Amino acid sequence: MKKLILTLVASASVLLASAWSQKGHDVTAYIAECHLTPRTRAAVDSILGGKSMVYWANWLDNASHQLEMAYTKTWHYKNIDEGVAYADAPLNAKGDVVTAIDGQIDILADSATTPSQAALAMKILVHCMGDLHQPMHLGHLSDLGGNKTKMKFFDTPTNLHSIWDSRLVEAAHKWSYTEWRQQIDRVTPAQQAEIIRGTPDDWAAETFGIATRCYKYFQPGRKVMYNEIARWTPVIEEQFLRGGLRLAHILNTLYDPDYSAE
Repeated sequence: MKKLILTLVASASVLLASAWSQKGHDVTAYIAECHLTPRTRAAVDSILGGKSMVYWANWLDNASHQLEMAYTKTWHYKNIDEGVAYADAPLNAKGDVVTAIDGQIDILADSATTPSQAALAMKILVHCMGDLHQPMHLGHLSDLGGNKTKMKFFDTPTNLHSIWDSRLVEAAHKWSYTEWRQQIDRVTPAQQAEIIRGTPDDWAAETFGIATRCYKYFQPGRKVMYNEIARWTPVIEEQFLRGGLRLAHILNTLYDPDYSAE
């Protein structure tokens, strides 16, 4: 019985540390929803059967643990060890967050794609665009994206991945996902055009740069407290906004021929 309990606890820990928290995925999806053109919104609503992107935003974290979706387990991240440049990182034969995003875009762009295939691709794309902007999803392979880097959040033992997944997020602002969007989605058209420029691969390289900064700052055993929350909250805000605006850009490009990123 004791062994069973320990196994269940360990499994739950892995699940909880798998991505942005529910809040992060909801914020990303909601920002994207608010930037869809009317034509794109109609297409997305049709594909998702009337449910919102927010409804499905965190779905893949659970679905990847189901046998029929196990092939997506590696699609949440792209781990790269210290000293390896992003461009030189070996590809995971099972796929990673960048190849997953590119793959879903191809499926959604294909006129031969069935409604059920489009719905699955849309759900995966919404989730992976959130994951792409969580720094520890471009973390080190050797420590499983920060999961093995032990730290403390105030006096609570935790790890670097969990710090970025949820603890910093929830400590930064006690906002609902709609309040997050209301407060951080305030860039100018010129700033927005700069944010959405590039490709998923470019955006992953950008997140990898943030991850590199995180590893230099968050040394193993560090106690994360008020100073760290204040220092890194702007990065969280920026990553949420980037993920949402870029997801909207991808979808508008797919579904609205009159859409212009300029």
